[in-house]
Amino acid sequence: MELNAVARPDPGVETTGLSTISGSLQRYGSVRDGPATATTSVPETAAVMPKRLYVVVAVLCYVNLLNYMDRYTIAGVLLNIQKYFNVTDSLAGLLQTVFICSFMLLAPVFGYLGDRYNRKIIMVAGLCIWTFTTLGSSFITQSNFWVFILTRALVGTGEASYSTIAPTIIGDLFSGFERTIMIAFFYIFIPVGSGLGYIAGSAIANATGDWHWALRVNPILGFIGLILLMLIVPSPPRGASETQGAVHLENTPYMEDVKYLLKNRSFVWSSLGVTAMAFVTGALAFWTPVFLYRAQVKQGRCRPSSEDPCNTEDSFKFGVITVVTGILGVVMGTYISRKLRHRLPNADPLICAVGMLTSSPCFFFAIVLADRSIAATYVFIAVGETLLSLNWAILADILLYVVIPTRRATAEALQIMVCHLLGDAGSPALLGLISDAVSRSNPDSYSWMFRSLEYSFLLCPFIGVLGGMFFLLTALYIAEDRKAAQMLTAGKAPVLGQTPVSGQIPVSGQDPVSGKNPVSGQDPLPSVSTCHPIHLTSEA
Repeated sequence: MELNAVARPDPGVETTGLSTISGSLQRYGSVRDGPATATTSVPETAAVMPKRLYVVVAVLCYVNLLNYMDRYTIAGVLLNIQKYFNVTDSLAGLLQTVFICSFMLLAPVFGYLGDRYNRKIIMVAGLCIWTFTTLGSSFITQSNFWVFILTRALVGTGEASYSTIAPTIIGDLFSGFERTIMIAFFYIFIPVGSGLGYIAGSAIANATGDWHWALRVNPILGFIGLILLMLIVPSPPRGASETQGAVHLENTPYMEDVKYLLKNRSFVWSSLGVTAMAFVTGALAFWTPVFLYRAQVKQGRCRPSSEDPCNTEDSFKFGVITVVTGILGVVMGTYISRKLRHRLPNADPLICAVGMLTSSPCFFFAIVLADRSIAATYVFIAVGETLLSLNWAILADILLYVVIPTRRATAEALQIMVCHLLGDAGSPALLGLISDAVSRSNPDSYSWMFRSLEYSFLLCPFIGVLGGMFFLLTALYIAEDRKAAQMLTAGKAPVLGQTPVSGQIPVSGQDPVSGKNPVSGQDPLPSVSTCHPIHLTSEA
């Protein structure tokens, strides 16, 4: 990689990668001012007309929809899978756990690559792996359950590459509240895709009489998404929408990126909040259809499954609820954020906190009322999912505006790794293990099979309350961290512990990460000038 001549800090001084550069070379992923020359390239976003930008977002939303449809198609036909492979709750829970674990472990790799190389190529490669692996998993025989688990692990590759990088592309195409709207559209397809996964899985299994076909439709749709991704989606310069070419943004060493993120309090606390949310949603999404089915068996409304395919009516109903409440929740959350953000600087994390804290009692009542009234359970699930869905778009927007552009893919990757490591990577399997442990006291009772899963489910509301507390802590620091990211992106160094006035360069030139001047380690940072723009650069 070509390097520009940079002003180096004193040895031992921690930096954020800000430096004064007078070179004229264009590096990959940078944005600079001035006309294009033989050695500079016009940013790709400059050639993308506004109408095409919306088409790009539509394609990204479509692929995001497919990602989440695939994730929860398995949950939609879980009863059939358990019967086909003859596996217990704990082994069935591994299907989701290995998928999330591979997703989690590969996310930092794609985050590193996404901040440094062509993001479009990375997404296309990941989507290819996901599509072919999902299709192949539908042909596995009964005696090869562990091969089926392995394929679910490989499927996580596609989502790791896509979920890490796609939001950063939207962040580089739009700015301000328009970006909030586009992010909302993107993230609305998380609950919509999840719900459609249940619906499609159960409907296809019932229509064909074979649950394997539920895993063959998504790859066909995935091939269409792959073509659209290659033909329509650009790989815009990082930070293009925010710098407008006035500042050159370049990469910094990976460990500097990580240290910057770990000292970003809003990022840390919001990531812990997302982790609690992932724990709850992962457990509920995977086990709710089975839980509702067992509740109805306990009430005598239906018999234990003996036919093939198994009854998937609850998967279909739960999918419809997830789609409707997901759309409603994301729209409500975005609308409330728009109304409150200008009057209340920390409105976004407060909305997330309210969503988590109020959804937890709803899920608690849904769980304890399941053996008495299925209708009441559905009502409380719907209200709880709506409140939880307030957070989806807001959480993505928080990350984009408290982290500078050249570190956003890394931030997405670290957040994904943490929230899945401590969240939904383990929650389905953990609930399955608890359920199996409780049911051993009376293994032949179907009523006790329901009760064991109910007891394991009660862990979720308490984790939800913990997540709400993490978002309240995020609200304490969000305004300061957002202003710091804005000033660093503009080529200015904010004052530590103080929220500067927009457009001013603090006299101290203090780096919020190291507490020192990012260029010399002691002298104030020079003012921005057209001759010597301030760059984000890499030492590598």
